[in-house]
Amino acid sequence: MRVELRQIPEAGGRALAALAELAGSSRTVWVVGGALREILTGGDAADLDLAVAGGALTLGRALADRLDARFVVLDEVRGAGRIVPRSGGAAMDLVDLRASTLEGDLRARDFTVNALAAPLRELLRDGASIIVDATGGLDDLRDRVVRPCGPAAISDDPVRALRGVRLSLRPGWRLHAEAEVAIQAAAHLTTRVAPERIRDELVGILAEADAASGLRALDRLGVLAVLLPESLPMRATAQPLPHHFDVWEHSLRAVEGVDTLLAELDSIAPWGPALRAHLTLDLGGGLTRREALKLAALLHDVAKPETRAEVGGRIRFIGHDAAGARRAAEIALRFRLSRHAAQVLERLVAEHLRPMHLAQAGLITRRARFRFFRALGDEARDLLLLALVDAAALTGASPLVVWAGPGGEVVRTLMAGADEELAAVAAPALLRGEDVMEVFGVPPGPEVGRLLALAREAQALGLVSTREEALAHLRRGTDPGT
Repeated sequence: MRVELRQIPEAGGRALAALAELAGSSRTVWVVGGALREILTGGDAADLDLAVAGGALTLGRALADRLDARFVVLDEVRGAGRIVPRSGGAAMDLVDLRASTLEGDLRARDFTVNALAAPLRELLRDGASIIVDATGGLDDLRDRVVRPCGPAAISDDPVRALRGVRLSLRPGWRLHAEAEVAIQAAAHLTTRVAPERIRDELVGILAEADAASGLRALDRLGVLAVLLPESLPMRATAQPLPHHFDVWEHSLRAVEGVDTLLAELDSIAPWGPALRAHLTLDLGGGLTRREALKLAALLHDVAKPETRAEVGGRIRFIGHDAAGARRAAEIALRFRLSRHAAQVLERLVAEHLRPMHLAQAGLITRRARFRFFRALGDEARDLLLLALVDAAALTGASPLVVWAGPGGEVVRTLMAGADEELAAVAAPALLRGEDVMEVFGVPPGPEVGRLLALAREAQALGLVSTREEALAHLRRGTDPGT
């Protein structure tokens, strides 16, 4: 098999030409790793991976200067750096060979499909080049098999356990039996890996269209029990009807529900396009709202084991939402999620019962709808989707069936008012804290916030439209200080 230069994006081709010129004839540079795998399978090689026999950092800095790009040192000891275009676009990782020969370097890599190389000079000169394959990676690439380069490939760097599962989630791909054995054997070693690296691979799994299958694979191979020990009591906690599954299975099915919803968002008519745009918003640390929603689905009942109690002859989980939010915050810290992502996750877990409580209250009034969106803010639509998958996971039904049926009425009602209520929440307030303190003579504190909330609610409901009307409304309907 050969790789052709035309398979590389044009901007990447220009950067490669500059790199080859800087390297000169004395140093050989190879296109390697996942980028080559993506190119050969017709995927999107967003970034380029290259290796050189020494001097990668010096060469990388020179290339960054030539391209007016930023240079980031990834590993000073191992000689690994990244060239990042200032105007955006594909980055380029340049590393020193990890062995005295190219073949030795390839054999030390993670999976055979990533242990391929193409000589850059030949690629630029002839428009195509041969593929150097030291581990049988081309055969595995043809068969869509994820196989370790050697018996110690996973244990040498245990984060590869998650990476292998992530690679296997692509359509038509699978883990080789050797990979499964190696991942199981090295599962206990994943606690030694830097949390940021675990996070990045876990987010990569959550970003896949079939994330739930990835979580199930990690669970089956013993990795999740190590990284998420909360899963063990969840698995051991049975639930009464109408639940059909224990807490852990219910949670995994909720993630499956999110996968289903994301694949069929246009079925949530007419809000599919708006939801799709909302869920692509970046939360930092590599997470978008899509991945945060899947993580919330996995963790929304994380505190059920510790809150399970028999009350009046019934099994109850009183307070599992609030306790779960605290657990979610701990897990977010463990995985080094960004502050924003952690806040979103914590809020979704804390509030996941709110739509059910509204449904139980009966008719949703305009006041109740406004209060829902005021409380949830930017997370309101995420929570409505979480409510759908939570309800569906009771029995294993599709969330699309729940959406269209009686069980989805509260979600449909709230979703219909999303734009109006979010605009009302964002509208400039008629009153300020100073107004309330001056007119009603109350000191700074919770009472000021309570009065402002009442005024804001009246404004949203169209009961008042000026400062004077808002103050008059508070005079009529409140007894400040009580």
